[in-house]
Amino acid sequence: MNSASTQFVPSRRMGIYEPVHQMSMWGDFRGFDTSPPMMVEVNANLDNQSENTSHGTLGASNRTDQEASKPDDKVLRRLAQNREAARKSRLRKKAYVQQLENSKLRLLQLEQELDRARQQGLCVGGVADTSQFGYSGNTNSGIATFEMEYGQWVEEQNRQISDLKNALQSHDIGDEELSIFVDGGMRHYFDLFAMKATAARTDVFYIMSGMWKTSAERFFLWIGGFRPSELLKILLPHLETLSEQQRLDLINLSQSCQQAEDALSQGMEKLHYILAQAIGDGLLSEANYLPQLGSAMDKLEALVRFVVQADHLRQETLLQICRILLPRQAARCLLALGEYLQRLRALSSCWSSRTREQPLG
Repeated sequence: MNSASTQFVPSRRMGIYEPVHQMSMWGDFRGFDTSPPMMVEVNANLDNQSENTSHGTLGASNRTDQEASKPDDKVLRRLAQNREAARKSRLRKKAYVQQLENSKLRLLQLEQELDRARQQGLCVGGVADTSQFGYSGNTNSGIATFEMEYGQWVEEQNRQISDLKNALQSHDIGDEELSIFVDGGMRHYFDLFAMKATAARTDVFYIMSGMWKTSAERFFLWIGGFRPSELLKILLPHLETLSEQQRLDLINLSQSCQQAEDALSQGMEKLHYILAQAIGDGLLSEANYLPQLGSAMDKLEALVRFVVQADHLRQETLLQICRILLPRQAARCLLALGEYLQRLRALSSCWSSRTREQPLG
């Protein structure tokens, strides 16, 4: 993460329909230079006489270098804190995986119980009552797993927001420690995108509809998630003082996001038209419309790709923001994003409570 100028290289890899071929997408991004330092070979075959002559001087110099390179207590303390934080993170991850496995077993048991209830005729008006799942239609194990994992994702995000807020308020936290928090927050969002991709292949309409989100979040939904350009407009005022180059880079990023969003939206409109044509093909009074359904099913694979592409745009936007900003700025940006999503969920809860207590007249 640095404040250097960032170039946005367009790419045509996201094209599905003709309008999408015109979109500006992301090129290849290079991360930090992780190449090992150059090792300089030193000739060990020194002359014995020169070695003896310079022995006293070299010995004094080595002792001085060792004293100068000795880390101070503050650095050692921070390194120890980092190791302890990493250890706790591994333990939380292990417990999280175990919880997922237990929840999966419990889910399978619930499905078996539901199947037995259906066989025994426990239905409402001839149709099984699945309202408790928050999802109409047949119970889908893939979607039920996603809902469970997303609920745990939200809980983990709330914990990360609290930790990040405490870190920013602490005066002893440096850029290195803040970078650890930022990397963890980024990986958390990337995990969500991967979860959504898996769920979209199970039921793309469920992900597109936003039924897994609160009502206020659904109001701002765009292809299964937030619109990156709008989010940039919300986050920018909450960042610390930006340099002119940073401000210019963020403006260019917002414009690139808008172009990509427009291209995806045009592709979605064309897909709507193609699906409507496929469903309405032939006489609507025909009893056998399986050919039309088969044609539409083939085209729905494109809808899954649109969801994946939209999340790819969201992921690359977050990566670019963190590369433009300094560590403390990036941490504050992630904190603002998390608190913004928290407020949307709180708004949904308040509105739901209000409408139950005071029906609109």
